[in-house]
Amino acid sequence: MIKVGIVGCTGYAGQELMRLLTMHPECDVEIITSRTYKNMNFNQVYGNYTNITTKQIVDDEIEELAKKVDVIFLALPHGIASNKITNKILEHTKVIDLGADFRLKNLEEYEDWYGMTHGSPKLLDEAVYGLCELKRDKIKNASLIANPGCYTTCSILSLVPLIKNNIVDKNSIIIDAKSGVTGAGRALNLATHYTECNESIKAYKIASHRHTPEIEQELSNVADNSVTISFTPHLVPMNRGILITAYGNLTKICTYKDIKNIYEQFYKNEKFIRLLPEGVFPETKWVKSSNYCDINFQIDERTNRIIVIAAIDNLIKGAAGQAVQNMNILFNIDESTGIEMIPSFPI
Repeated sequence: MIKVGIVGCTGYAGQELMRLLTMHPECDVEIITSRTYKNMNFNQVYGNYTNITTKQIVDDEIEELAKKVDVIFLALPHGIASNKITNKILEHTKVIDLGADFRLKNLEEYEDWYGMTHGSPKLLDEAVYGLCELKRDKIKNASLIANPGCYTTCSILSLVPLIKNNIVDKNSIIIDAKSGVTGAGRALNLATHYTECNESIKAYKIASHRHTPEIEQELSNVADNSVTISFTPHLVPMNRGILITAYGNLTKICTYKDIKNIYEQFYKNEKFIRLLPEGVFPETKWVKSSNYCDINFQIDERTNRIIVIAAIDNLIKGAAGQAVQNMNILFNIDESTGIEMIPSFPI
């Protein structure tokens, strides 16, 4: 059994980790931590765990935790993990960070977009970007995994086959993205109060969202050339889900069948990528509470532009589910173990 520790277990992503790992047949959740709720039982914070677990939440002494578990999941806001993780910790255990501290390889880019000094820049080269469908060969031998962001996961997975095959102009890409409110986290925030966001939709962090360089970094790696995108996120008054609509200028005349063949070849062995039938487009309601990413596209012949639609659950494929998928790869067990949930509906 894999011994697991969860640091930051009481946020939305941390709770999903607890749920998935508690049900995982190859895992024992040994230690869970939270400074806000320390010394409370987990089922006192989340009532859905009544009669399921009475595990006590402790403070996060990560150096001691590293000696007791095989893998630590960090479900913390950005700026914390880089000041906690050291080479000494990585000698004892593997770390999967759900935050942003190890995603960007360029130190200056991280400090510019996140407005803070990185606490362990020497580990940036060691960290592996944990987008499982693209990086599993590197993930297998890693000690430190940077779990991708939710917007990022959905955007990259939807566009990579086009970029890889030079089907779109790499600097014409526009991504319109929409997220449920859980994407903002569980901390109190006026913008996500019920009366502030219900019955409304808004764009935010226009031309300045921190997932932008992450998307550009990974698409550029695939293209072997610099890719620049326009990215605009929106807040939608629903609990969970990500829907992205990506636009790009085609580099040549293509039919739907031409491009569908490209997607099918690229994702032919990927369990969690669902390519939908022609004319059927992704909806967040069909991926909620699952690790699936649904993708389809339409060609606008009038403008010679492709429009790609993709949907994921931001807390599962966009966070906890992908983190468990990374763990499965790290420990050489079936990649889908513990995350084969059928999407829940209605929810």
